[in-house]
Amino acid sequence: MGVDGTVAAERVAVLDFGGQYAQLIARRVRECHVYCELLAGDTPPERLRSGGFAAVILSGGPSSVYGADAPFAHPGLWSCGLPLLGICYGQQLLAHALGGRVEPADHGEYGGAELEVVAAEGVLAGLPQHMPVWMSHGDRVLSPPPGFAVLGRTATTPVAAMGSAARRLYGVQFHPEVAHTPAGMQVLRNFLHGVCGLRGSWSMGRYAEAASAALAAEVGDGRAIVALSGGVDSSVATALVYRALGDRVTAIYVDHGLQRAGEVEEVTAGFAGAFPGLRFVHVSAADRFLAALRGVTDPEEKRRTIGRTFIEVFEQEAARLGPVDFLVQGTIYPDVIESGAAAGAATIKTHHNVGGLPERMRLRLLEPLRPLFKDEVRTLGEELGLPPELVWRQPFPGPGLAIRILGEVTEARLELLRRADAVVREELGPHGLGREIWQGFAVLPGARTVGVMGDGRSYGELVAVRAIASLDGMTADWARLPHEVLARLSARLVNEVPGVNRVVYDITSKPPATIEWE
Repeated sequence: MGVDGTVAAERVAVLDFGGQYAQLIARRVRECHVYCELLAGDTPPERLRSGGFAAVILSGGPSSVYGADAPFAHPGLWSCGLPLLGICYGQQLLAHALGGRVEPADHGEYGGAELEVVAAEGVLAGLPQHMPVWMSHGDRVLSPPPGFAVLGRTATTPVAAMGSAARRLYGVQFHPEVAHTPAGMQVLRNFLHGVCGLRGSWSMGRYAEAASAALAAEVGDGRAIVALSGGVDSSVATALVYRALGDRVTAIYVDHGLQRAGEVEEVTAGFAGAFPGLRFVHVSAADRFLAALRGVTDPEEKRRTIGRTFIEVFEQEAARLGPVDFLVQGTIYPDVIESGAAAGAATIKTHHNVGGLPERMRLRLLEPLRPLFKDEVRTLGEELGLPPELVWRQPFPGPGLAIRILGEVTEARLELLRRADAVVREELGPHGLGREIWQGFAVLPGARTVGVMGDGRSYGELVAVRAIASLDGMTADWARLPHEVLARLSARLVNEVPGVNRVVYDITSKPPATIEWE
């Protein structure tokens, strides 16, 4: 078994060509109990073989195969012998590379369409003759490569699905990974289990077992510290490393002064009960972090400054504790992707625990959750026996309120935002919204606006409220809060938080926005 809990030949590579649904494809594959990873579109076959990958999926993307800057797969991919499924742009790449005909459509096909199943075999095995699918393309495959059969078509796309059973190469123009294609999961299962012969044995139980064993083997007789913030990811990482190392691990909670109201007390009390016997160190370092952030206004520089200061504190504490060689972090897969650390990924924002780390560190870094999405981390937390209040806690970023204050972070601005955020949390908690809200918080944009308060002119702070619904944090939609909740939020913020005279509600999804403002 691999360190990620996979058995031999049960790994799938999703090659990313810039499609907005690439991460969703990976999630859907894991829902089929098959482990997968996102890799760059031009990953060579040698890397796939050495990584133990048993199959390949090509994601969609915004490019045209005839475009000047179109991304292409490694030329050896088509003959490497691995079964392959191309989705949207991935199908067009497959057709173009092997001699099929791809050309611009007279009219792009976007949104719902009806697929006519010409041959219910391969990835379309067992599917009805007509079924709804989701399209998003401007090019289309007019004729498949030699040796490929047309498996499905729509009214405007003559080759909406194709395949070569002999070579185990398949393509679909539609998106099976989205909910708008109801039979999409069956298409993926047909590929993974039928075409590839994968058993689908990956689970969180297996992952916990394998990750614990890998941690124990890596640390050996050494000792480790775990960076504990009190959030879901660091809590689960702490539970996992405690299971693996026992009394050879110490949890360090660094109070960087950027927490929400009552957070320090909540974390210290919660972990005393959740981890009896675990050595717990509380470090007060608020002055140090605020000094480091003085004059810093650039969002990326804020994240790097906070990440660098965290490591300095952890290394000092490790030296004080005695011989400690390892630092465990709760880094998860979205952190890696958004920080541009995944192969071929653009940097959306530098997470303090990935791109924000200094180049040279004395402690060796261990990241047992690095391959997992947020919902998978929650499942692992349940598997490890963590209480629900920890597993289902709203995510809170490691840089804390610093990235919810646009511009310079000062004690005065922190105090104002803490009070505003406490109101938002109080209002969103008791109204039956519960797990429907992925995150709900206040932001201080730094804009001052004219108002009328007490029959006189005011010139106060603008507070933005952000509440979003999501499953894994990779995509998100703004929460449709009841109007009475929004009205109460606005009234309380203006009346209870000195200096605030205007409230706005952020109704932007992710993408195009991110969850945090910085």
